Amino acid sequence: MSYELQAVIAGDEVLRIASREVPGSQVVPLGQGLSLMPMTDEIFDAVTDGSDGGDLGFWRLPGGFDTLLAQWSAAGPIAYVEAEYFGGVGEQRAAVWADGSLALGPLDEPTKKWFSRAVSPISQALRRLGARKSLGEDEFEAVGLDRHRTNEDWISSAC
Repeated sequence: MSYELQAVIAGDEVLRIASREVPGSQVVPLGQGLSLMPMTDEIFDAVTDGSDGGDLGFWRLPGGFDTLLAQWSAAGPIAYVEAEYFGGVGEQRAAVWADGSLALGPLDEPTKKWFSRAVSPISQALRRLGARKSLGEDEFEAVGLDRHRTNEDWISSAC
């Protein structure tokens, strides 16, 4: 079974205000006061400045989007995350901007079947956003990122 995610995650109010600048964006509530905005082709086209977005090592970060994320982070910490798994093997990347600059990362981790998500890039980013885990789960599960397996599923859940 596969899992794929490319999204911006932040506090609900921060993300809802920021997303108003992005045509076609959808904000989906997570747990613990966080929300996510799945990256779609329409959003990619709306926020890219046409430059190469590969400086931070992400697969799908639009060129220049890191500058916009830094601007948005003046209102509260904001993360960009990517994950891709198939059969328990895959990779994650995450970065967090706060107070107008890059505050964490970019974090990059290839994963194996028995990889602990508690130390994963996405869990670390979620902790920086204020997520807290309970016994027997990590931040990824605590906020509900395991509810859907694709960006399309997240978008469908917002409707």
